[in-house]
Amino acid sequence: MRTVERARDARTAAPAQPVTPVDIVAAGVISAAGVGLRALADALRQGRAAGGPPDAVRDAETYPPVEVRAAAFPAADLLGRKGLSRLTRADQLGAAACTLALEGVTDPAGTGVVLGTAVGSTGGVARFVRDTFVQERPYLVNPSDFPGTLMNSAAGRTAIRHGLTDANATVSGGPLASLHALRFARQALLAGHARRLLAGGVEELSPHGAWAWHRTGALAAHTALGEGAAVFALAAPGERRDAAERPLARLLACRTGFADAARGPLAVGRRLTECVEDALERSGVAAEDVAVVAPGAAGRRGWAAVEERALRAALPGTTGRHRLRVQTVLGETHGAGTALQVAAVIARWQDPRLDTRDERSAVVTSVGPDGSVGCAVLVRPDSPS
Repeated sequence: MRTVERARDARTAAPAQPVTPVDIVAAGVISAAGVGLRALADALRQGRAAGGPPDAVRDAETYPPVEVRAAAFPAADLLGRKGLSRLTRADQLGAAACTLALEGVTDPAGTGVVLGTAVGSTGGVARFVRDTFVQERPYLVNPSDFPGTLMNSAAGRTAIRHGLTDANATVSGGPLASLHALRFARQALLAGHARRLLAGGVEELSPHGAWAWHRTGALAAHTALGEGAAVFALAAPGERRDAAERPLARLLACRTGFADAARGPLAVGRRLTECVEDALERSGVAAEDVAVVAPGAAGRRGWAAVEERALRAALPGTTGRHRLRVQTVLGETHGAGTALQVAAVIARWQDPRLDTRDERSAVVTSVGPDGSVGCAVLVRPDSPS
């Protein structure tokens, strides 16, 4: 019997334990749509975000012939000017999103940070490595640039800037990096290892990363490259909170899986179907009750169809189910993609111009070219869990 069949039999034989929700009490969002959930909701309703101009590049670095949608945000206003020039683009995006999320937290004491990212600052790493080749001596590099080459730079510098002394972690995982971070944070809260965590993802736009997408041909046709960060304040179950901290949504499940990509796209799709079915079963949410779906593979060539087939198998019937096409609006944001999809669901539910009262639950999915898959299940805060 195949492994996937044994796994399905095991799920059938052993009923899932009752789900414990984790509340999302605040969100900090920066994207091509602008700053905040309202700007994202407007862009989703209009079907496009114009984005700002790319960050000023150094040493005559240029972008390939692809459309880019940069995030326009007042970094100095959000973070202050002190030390700003020493922060990479990813550092600024991550720290600014955390700053916004903390505005919705009345008591930040005992808060930690968990951020997902592909590699950190692609531009910072590329420029630092280049200096070791072009300088007269390999060691004649600017030492203040080195911290920005570390993958955990954004999470570490955010914690230092805001005095956050609890758990601090950075999770890499390609397009599923944000989902891994949310899963890590959810498990840490449920296990009692933290009282409150800022969790999400960040990805910067740089010429170096853009050239990698262009040269490999991995970007889907007519897809822009974007950047952004989405960070959520997650509260532990049963934590006493200020009355002002009303949850924006509840995170019922974060599931990840893997299928050998060498076995073909169909095997990866089947694994995603199982992942969604398992997450819904554990959450106590019926497939027909899922009102919103936010798929994440639209920006990666060849994978949107795989994800769509998997969703049709896991969520039969499309009547009344809304599809959030986040990549069409914001561009491909890679490591920050899943977090921005979660933010898009919350932005839709918070949009005063839409009547979404009947949309009780949502599923967010993502697929990586290495065969990694994952999903998250969200419900409105007033839904029974």
